[in-house]
Amino acid sequence: MAKAKDKKSKEKQAADDSSGETQQVESAVQPAEVAFDPQKYNEKGRLKNTFYLEELGKLQVELVKMQEWIKYKGLKLVVIFEGRDAAGKGGCIKRITECLNPRYCRVAALPAPNDREKTQWYFQRYVAHLPAAGEMVLFDRSWYNRAGVERVMKFCSEDEYNEFLRSCPEFERMLVRSGIILVKYWFSVSDDEQERRFQDRIDDPTKRWKLSPMDMQSRSRWVEYSMAKDQMFKYTDIKQCPWWVVHSDDKKRARLNVIRHLISQVPYEDLTPEPIVLPPRQQDMGYVRPPMSDQTFVPNFY
Repeated sequence: MAKAKDKKSKEKQAADDSSGETQQVESAVQPAEVAFDPQKYNEKGRLKNTFYLEELGKLQVELVKMQEWIKYKGLKLVVIFEGRDAAGKGGCIKRITECLNPRYCRVAALPAPNDREKTQWYFQRYVAHLPAAGEMVLFDRSWYNRAGVERVMKFCSEDEYNEFLRSCPEFERMLVRSGIILVKYWFSVSDDEQERRFQDRIDDPTKRWKLSPMDMQSRSRWVEYSMAKDQMFKYTDIKQCPWWVVHSDDKKRARLNVIRHLISQVPYEDLTPEPIVLPPRQQDMGYVRPPMSDQTFVPNFY
């Protein structure tokens, strides 16, 4: 009877442990709830600009430190930005790169393939943009075009699409085995928020270039794009390089979350140099410069 009681106790403990693991997994996929702080958030729950700029400045300093470590260690970082149109990918990329050294950090935003590229191995034109040692490359859309726009708009055949789903995970595993740090972000935006941003682009002459015929199709084919995204995740959300989903209805919050997450993917040390002391300016040595009237200056309109 004692043995039966012990067995029952162990089964109950195992059930409790299993329940705890399930709750932990479920909570991991839910967006974290942030306690309301009037110093940080407005009445709509969105980040205030003052707090956003302060945090962005801190994170950009860490990005610089991360880049210096990547250069020092000869690491290779690839970051993929995918998501629906107007989800905030471009703005996030700009905030990441604006303080980094463009010699070692570049953005790859490839146009539609030309006639020659259409005959190449599908991944070939993307491989040419992969980083060398000490570099980081941010793909503003990537080889996942085949699983998204090409699939929905029938720019590729059914065989080409199925081959992509088979080969993409192996291609990415190969990149990881070669030493590349591969991070993939999917920017998720709600239907209403995307509609608001499209209207904003229509009304703003500096943003109208962002609206393409493909953007218009993405609105009319919302469900088809959702189906394509779900199928893509099914095959390419692999443990070597999983998809990280970004809730981007609040652009500022999304940018901070992505930057903070990105720097956590590259363990780095602070290589900030010692304080720099400027050398004394050289003596003029009697050199007489040409008169300024001989030079052509930009007119002072302001």
